[in-house]
Formats: sequence, structure tokens, C-alpha cells
Amino acid sequence: MLESFSAVVPGRVNLIGEHTDYNGGMVLPAALSVRLEATLIPRADDDITVIAESHAGPAKRTLSDQASGHWSDPCVGALREANALGLLTGGASLNVHSTIPEGAGLSSSAALIVAILKAARAVTDGAQTDIELAIAARRVENSYMGVPCGIMDQMAVALATPGSAMALDTKSIDYKLVSLPSSHQFVVIHSGIKRKLTDGRYAARKLECDRAKKYFGTDDLCLIEPEVLARVESNEPFLRRAMHCATEHRRVLAAIDALQSGDIETLGRMMNESHASMRDVFEISLPQIDALVQSAFELGAIGARLTGGGFGGCIVACIERNSQPGWINRLLESHPDARLIDAIVP
Repeated sequence: MLESFSAVVPGRVNLIGEHTDYNGGMVLPAALSVRLEATLIPRADDDITVIAESHAGPAKRTLSDQASGHWSDPCVGALREANALGLLTGGASLNVHSTIPEGAGLSSSAALIVAILKAARAVTDGAQTDIELAIAARRVENSYMGVPCGIMDQMAVALATPGSAMALDTKSIDYKLVSLPSSHQFVVIHSGIKRKLTDGRYAARKLECDRAKKYFGTDDLCLIEPEVLARVESNEPFLRRAMHCATEHRRVLAAIDALQSGDIETLGRMMNESHASMRDVFEISLPQIDALVQSAFELGAIGARLTGGGFGGCIVACIERNSQPGWINRLLESHPDARLIDAIVP
């Protein structure tokens, strides 16, 4: 019987810090209890077979296949990368089991790629660190799949620890773990609107950020002082995107300080201001998302915001620990398309 190798990684929710990870800024993701397990059996040829319970029938691919928009593209890209790293010398048979909902902005794609790379590392007892595998996973999304994402998702699913948040500097890839408050919990609610990073709108925001980088002569929009941006007499979209990045970076820093000092009020305010910026300045929210966030706040959330790349997916809300499950039930009653994904309790 052929030996199999498995790896399990969590989904992640970003508590605050959206679209800062490819602009030199800070992010604050946290691991979820939903997770993905990839089981890999190496092959001597270049064939790839993928079985995933969320998709009908096995996918038959080869290492020479280019990305085509098929659901198995992340698997092909991950196995190509595993070969480039010397972890494999051929294709593989893959079995994927996941409780991370696709199109929810909870890093299902990053989790799949990282899990495959971790399973491949086990084949040869490779020396690559989790950080190195996270960087490799980003290459898969950027170079093979054509998704211009930053490093946050891959770092979070590769390294995040349950019960804490990861304060990650995406410019230096330095990070520290920050304890979550025992008095509150972070509830992740799916809006019911699926989103996809490959649908073009995420890439459009990335291009606008690239234009802002060229205009200001820096790769690090997040590090520009907001006062400098405010003095530019223009309302070009790329300038609004830069303003979001600069202010969002500072909101993340304030949120980290608030978590460390137990200042839940400030944390909630930063989350609320973050959503307003995503809605009005970066323009990645939708009316249904805004309504869900507003209801969360009206029902008593300390803070609530869209999480993920935008244009659908989930919100995350900070609520008092003793207010659940009543709070969740009332929110879902008023938004029938929404559903509970997870509640992070330290």
C-alpha cells in the first residue's frame, strides 16, 4: 500500500487590516476552527488526481497544465511548486476535506495550497520552515493563478495559533501573537454572497494601488502619512485607495495596542472605522454587507466590519461573550441569507 502524507491548516479571519498586505502595512488575522485537511500520495509520473467532497467527481490534471479557472487550479499550482522546491518529483493523488466555505474570504484557497505544501514537505522531511512555505504558497497564487494577493492569508493559515491574533508586518514578515480578550468573542458571519479573487474587481483595486505607488514613488502606501495624502488636490480613485491603505495601517496599529491593553472600546471603534473606509474610500463593500454590519452594530456589537478582499463574503463582529447565542439568533433572523461560520473564543 502506498504511503500517504497529510497536513491540516485552519481557515482565518482578518480582524482588521484589509488590502494593506500588498502595500507594506500591518494586518491582524486570527485562526478559525474551520479547517482543511489535504492527504497526498506521491506519484512517479506527472499525473494529478484530486478528490474533494465539495466537488463532483475527481479532477484529472497534469503538472504541465496551466491555470484555467478550474476549482483544482490551486492543487496543480501547489504541486508544481512542491516539485520546484524539491519536495516531490512528480504528480500526486490528493484527497481534500474542508469545512472552510469557498468564496467567503476566509482563505480557503491559501489553506488548500499551504496544506498541500506541508504534506509534500513531510514526504522528504524537507527543511523548509512554515514561513518559507507561506512565501511559496503566495508564489502559487501570484505567478500560477494570477491572483495579486499579499502574504497575509498564507502566513495566517501556516502559522496562526487558535485563541490569539497574529500582528503581522507584511513588509518585513515579522509577527507576534496577541492574546484575544476573554470577555469578548469575534463572530464570523457569512453574508450569503460568494466572492472570488479572480473575478477582476480585486485585481482592479490592486492596479489602482500600483498607480498610487508610481505617483508617490513608493511601494509602501501604508507608510505614507495621511496628512500628505490629504494635501493632494485631486479625487482620483487611486488617491482614495492610497488614503485607505495609510489610515487602515494606523487603525491596525491602534487595534493591536487596544488588544494588548484591554481597551475593547477602542478596538471596536477601529473596526467600525475600518468598515467605513472600505465602504466609502476603498469601495469594496456591497449594500447587503453594509446592512449586515449595521444590524450587527445595532444589536450590540462593539465593532463590526467586512473581512476579506471585498465584494461579498463575511463580516466579523466583536461582541460580549455572554451575549451569544441570542445576539447571533437575532442577527440571522433579520438576514435570512446569512449564516454563522465561527465564533472565536479564547
